[in-house]
Amino acid sequence: MKKRLFVITMALIFLSGCAHVISKDILKEVTTEITFAELRKAPKAYQGKVILLGGVIVKTVNKKDGTLLEVCQTEIDRDGRPIQLDISGGRFLALYEGFLDSEIYCKGRKVTIAGIVQGEQIRRLGEVDYHYPYLVIKEINLWKEEYPGKYEPYPWGFWDPWWWHPWDPWYHPYWRYRH
Repeated sequence: MKKRLFVITMALIFLSGCAHVISKDILKEVTTEITFAELRKAPKAYQGKVILLGGVIVKTVNKKDGTLLEVCQTEIDRDGRPIQLDISGGRFLALYEGFLDSEIYCKGRKVTIAGIVQGEQIRRLGEVDYHYPYLVIKEINLWKEEYPGKYEPYPWGFWDPWWWHPWDPWYHPYWRYRH
């Protein structure tokens, strides 16, 4: 009995940690067969379909009808997190019908977007006319910024020959500042 309870508890803990960032209701509407490469080739063919995309924000523009995000598409993992940020299939535009602060939704932040395909928009990108797939956002997730950890020359306690001595706090006057 105890063993069964332990297994069920561990399974629930494990499954709760794997939740997708987009709500279940929206995920049910997503058409998973559409790849970004197919969408770029013929965005009008997928008009009205709900798709799931992730990437890095390139630009945020607040307009009368909402906030327009220009996003550099990347792959997403099973939880919806953008991965392999150096590999992209291109860019897309996503309109949020409301206000998103451009200081928070700024260049370089990772997002996952579930949106309805509206077709395409042609805009200048440098010296070329770029065909952007255009979405209206149903749900968006802005990922927390990841900061690199402090550099430590070695992990405390592993290479430090004094880690096991009882006078350690007095021997290392900065022991409180170890992380």
